[in-house]
Amino acid sequence: MAAIPALDPEAEPSMDVILVGSSELSSPVSPGAGRDLIAYEVKVNQRNIEDICLCCGSLQVHTQHPLFEGGMCAPCKDKFLDALFLYDDDGYQSYCSICCSGETLLICGNPDCTRCYCFECVDSLVGPGTSGKVHAMSNWVCFLCLPFSRSGLLQRRRKWRGQLKAFYDRESESPLEMFETVPVWRREPVRVLSLFEDIKKELTSLGFLESGSDPGQLKHLDDVTDTVRKDVEEWGPFDLLYGATPPLGHTCDHPPSWYLFQFHRLLQYARPGPGSPRPFFWMFVDNLVLNKEDQDVASRFLEMEPTTIPDVRGGSLQNAVRVWSNIPAIRSRQWALVSEEELSLLTQNRQSSKLAAKQPTKLVKNCFLPLREYFKYFSTELTSSL
Repeated sequence: MAAIPALDPEAEPSMDVILVGSSELSSPVSPGAGRDLIAYEVKVNQRNIEDICLCCGSLQVHTQHPLFEGGMCAPCKDKFLDALFLYDDDGYQSYCSICCSGETLLICGNPDCTRCYCFECVDSLVGPGTSGKVHAMSNWVCFLCLPFSRSGLLQRRRKWRGQLKAFYDRESESPLEMFETVPVWRREPVRVLSLFEDIKKELTSLGFLESGSDPGQLKHLDDVTDTVRKDVEEWGPFDLLYGATPPLGHTCDHPPSWYLFQFHRLLQYARPGPGSPRPFFWMFVDNLVLNKEDQDVASRFLEMEPTTIPDVRGGSLQNAVRVWSNIPAIRSRQWALVSEEELSLLTQNRQSSKLAAKQPTKLVKNCFLPLREYFKYFSTELTSSL
């Protein structure tokens, strides 16, 4: 997928917009199948756009699009849920915010926005040739950031953040409730409690922590044996709780299950009370040291199955971690498939060679990117955490 930024670093820091009048969409030609059908059905057949899938043009509508006025068929709904919070390494979302598809994307020039739009959606819904005009702009503002809500047939929903949460909670099969995303002007720096492994370098490289910032934004604890609820409440409140077992090959001061039980204990202390709307995220990472029984206990305690994130280079499995987390989209990412046999062999090789796995936090670093929808970030330029 090629992402085409509509942002010229040499240009003046002004924002460009596109106003599309009704004349550009007043006389659509008779279409074939697909999204070209949308303008024809709305303009010629006077069909309500809520009765058409905004993503593909299907008339078999299952639900409503959460961000823009229009319907959504069942297959597109499933695709939207899977891709909603997926991010690329550049920090921008991986797919079009309208159809959650698209190979060539236009990137919003607003530094506080990470959304992208495909050429086909822009041309079919805003107006033919619009994608070319947007691509030629120096600093384009997207349809969710514009001060006005309509561009051609594309009408932003009122209170779309609440609509998005309701859509996810209603349509997703996940047992976890989604937190409503936070407008830019209300986002605060993330407050992190990091257990057993310090992730300050990773969060700084993603722009969530300023270099040399107040260490109060991240508190790291190696041993929590004597930590009680009062301590966590005095240090907090926290927005993100992270914990991990030691990497394979490292000396453990405790049995592997100790790290799981301590993480779960502090999770009860750190999470907001029932019914609190405050976004709160957590992640527990097993560096392949938990046995099968411990993994089952973790899934029962944390109320979900783990996602395996592998490090595959040159066709060879170099490292892997198992992750339990409520951060959106971790389970949706298209990780390379690895078998339990491969993981077992990797574990045996690490243990027999006594060679410690290097930088397991690199494997989960980009899993934190969806938090850009909730917390302030100080830089849009992602840096290496090496």
